[in-house]
Amino acid sequence: MTASRTLKSPLSWLGGLIVLYLGYPLAAFVVRFVTSPQRGFHVPGLFPALWVSISCATISLAIVTVLGVPLAFVLARSKGRVAAAVGMVVQIPLALPPLMSGIVLVYIVGPYTFLGRLFGGRLTDSMIGVVIAMTFVSSPFLIVAARAAFASVDQGLLDVAATLGHSDASRFLRVAVPTAGHGIRAGMLLTWLRAFGEYGAVVILAYNPASLPIYTYNQFSGRGLPTTLAPTALALAVAVVVVLLSRVKLSTSSTRAAAPSTAKAPSPVTPQPVRFALDHRLGSFHLEMVHDSNARHLGVLGPSGSGKSALLRCLAGLYGPGPGPVWYGDRSVQDILVEHRGVGYVAQGFSLYPHLTVWRHLMFAKGAIPELATYWLEHLRLEGLENRLPSELSGGERQRVGLAQVLCGSPKVLLLDEPFSALDVPVRVELRRELRRLQRETNLATVLVTHDPEEAAFLSDELMVIAHGQVLQSGTSRSVFSQPASVEVAKLLGVENLNLARVATSSSLDIDGTLIDIGDTDIALGTSVLWSIRPERVLVSTDLGGGGVSNEGARVVLRGTLSDVADTGTAYDLFLSVGDGLEIHARTWGSLDVDVGSRCRVELDPEAISLWVAPATPSR
Repeated sequence: MTASRTLKSPLSWLGGLIVLYLGYPLAAFVVRFVTSPQRGFHVPGLFPALWVSISCATISLAIVTVLGVPLAFVLARSKGRVAAAVGMVVQIPLALPPLMSGIVLVYIVGPYTFLGRLFGGRLTDSMIGVVIAMTFVSSPFLIVAARAAFASVDQGLLDVAATLGHSDASRFLRVAVPTAGHGIRAGMLLTWLRAFGEYGAVVILAYNPASLPIYTYNQFSGRGLPTTLAPTALALAVAVVVVLLSRVKLSTSSTRAAAPSTAKAPSPVTPQPVRFALDHRLGSFHLEMVHDSNARHLGVLGPSGSGKSALLRCLAGLYGPGPGPVWYGDRSVQDILVEHRGVGYVAQGFSLYPHLTVWRHLMFAKGAIPELATYWLEHLRLEGLENRLPSELSGGERQRVGLAQVLCGSPKVLLLDEPFSALDVPVRVELRRELRRLQRETNLATVLVTHDPEEAAFLSDELMVIAHGQVLQSGTSRSVFSQPASVEVAKLLGVENLNLARVATSSSLDIDGTLIDIGDTDIALGTSVLWSIRPERVLVSTDLGGGGVSNEGARVVLRGTLSDVADTGTAYDLFLSVGDGLEIHARTWGSLDVDVGSRCRVELDPEAISLWVAPATPSR
């Protein structure tokens, strides 16, 4: 059914037209070649010309690969006018007609130029001249294709490799090149085929020895079509063989190395809490944060675009020393290269290498040893997955591999960039528990950035709430959650029951003309405020009569109507209408003895009420 629909699609018909256009001449040639009595294989010089084209195209490809692939990587990672200018220069040979390319080269390597005289005129009319011409016209194909492939490589892969101890050259060879391999191979194929078939530049720069295109043109000019059948057939055969070879998949599988029969637990470490005083600009974004606490597990909470990932990159050293001083424990690491800091960095989105098996991931860190890799393989429940590639793993398995890879590098501190954001809820909850257990067992200091308040509270001793590159509030997790410093912090923490009121006295609020008692406040009388109480601090029971708002002993009692109930499976979320426009959200884990529409008694603990000055309403 699917195949039938595909054949009826207008896209298939349009594609079929171009296939017909390209394939029909080739089929016609094959028919002519098979039926012709004269093909030209007996003509002298045919096979030497074929060898010239094959050998020179191969040498040209080697030159372009060695020089062009690194250039493509640099261009893919560079911005600015210089990179743009270099990129334009690289593409100019694509726009020049081949004959003009040969003429341009004559002005550089011709017999009367400086280089030509320096090499005794051997740069033209020689194999060297053929290679020079082929390299000039074919190099853009590899550089452009490789640049596009490198641009698609996830920067997180390179960052993780740096934190695992790999230098620039190692990251290029072991991460960037394999990851961009498909694009590089496609560029190499185009480069070789373009060099093999080059005529215009070669005929200007090196008429002798004759390459296969020059030999074919000479036969056509001197003897007509019959003797061109053989060189054309050889060229087609070579092209088919090269294209088929380019499609051979290189083996990326790697059997697990002989792992020891016994695992070796990591050596005990002394916690090295992370402290910093950062002042760093990323374009128009300004990151300015200070943290001077010995909390072992720091959680950083903020919305998207607040600077969370940039903060971790600064702490890891991925921006160099510029952002400002960073300490791991009492050791300043500001001037230490990222590959020598001994930091474990789990980037957002798993950041696993698509060409490496699980076992090779665990052995990827500099200094990783099989005994420790075996320990984490067992400890993180990855046994049996040693020879699988990332594409063959579930989300939870990939996250465990990412953690295990970092831990195999024996880091001093652990930096985690929203490690569970891409996971389903059950897997996320399971891995949170796993990470909390690892925090205790490894004794490692951790910095976790997240936009999930529950996750931040679960995995941190101290919490820092940030927005727009600035610290809004910091302190112990309990103090931050119990007393948010502002409305913005409250919203980021997921604080509910935000309502408008006015400060009536130093210990009471005026809610639409009704006073309720609160804890003492130093906010000026008459100030508009937002007040909040956490849903679990609200008590709901059957209405005992009466109405309005009253203060009974140490509690505030409101009477209202239950407007909605949401059963979340583990608790009941109750929504109560109290007065005009005031809704209170309560949460209870006990049995529910009220129905929707019933009158209820709502009790608030004044000590649990938080206040913030309400934002000014913009004037119109």
